[in-house]
This record gives sequence, structure tokens and C-alpha cells, in this order.
Amino acid sequence: MDKGIIQLMQSKFDSLVQGITEENIEFWFARDLMEPLGYARWENFLVAINRAIDSCRSTGFDPDDHFRGVTKMIDLGSRANRLFQPGKS
Repeated sequence: MDKGIIQLMQSKFDSLVQGITEENIEFWFARDLMEPLGYARWENFLVAINRAIDSCRSTGFDPDDHFRGVTKMIDLGSRANRLFQPGKS
């Protein structure tokens, strides 16, 4: 892969990182990663997430240490917002 593309992708992912500074924790929201990873539909990305969780489990790791169910408020086009729950559109 072209080094320039790799640097561009790394920059994109670095711009999406979230964190809890006091606990030195970094994380990403799945909805933020969906588009840079090439998924246009949440339903398709959710399939990939579930496969990753299954792979984690099958290799002996606890998925709860790597994948968290999160709820967060998201803005809607009408300047309203609603609670986002993973696994639901």
C-alpha cells in the first residue's frame, strides 16, 4: 500500500479518537469508523463488528474488554437529537 495513503488513513483515524484523559484511555465510536472503513450502511458494518466480537471470543479474549455498548446523543437534521443505541438504526 502507498505510504501516503497509509499516512492519510492514520491521520483520519487519529482525528476520530475519543478519550478519557484522566484514565489514559483511547477509544473510537463505531459510527465514526463506519465511513472511513468503507461502509455506507450501519447494518453492514454491524455484521463486521459482530464478526470481530466473535473472533475476539474464539481466540480466548473477553470481548467486553475490547467492545463496549455505548449510548450517546446524536444530532438529527431537524436540529433535534435522539439517543443512539448500537445495534439499532
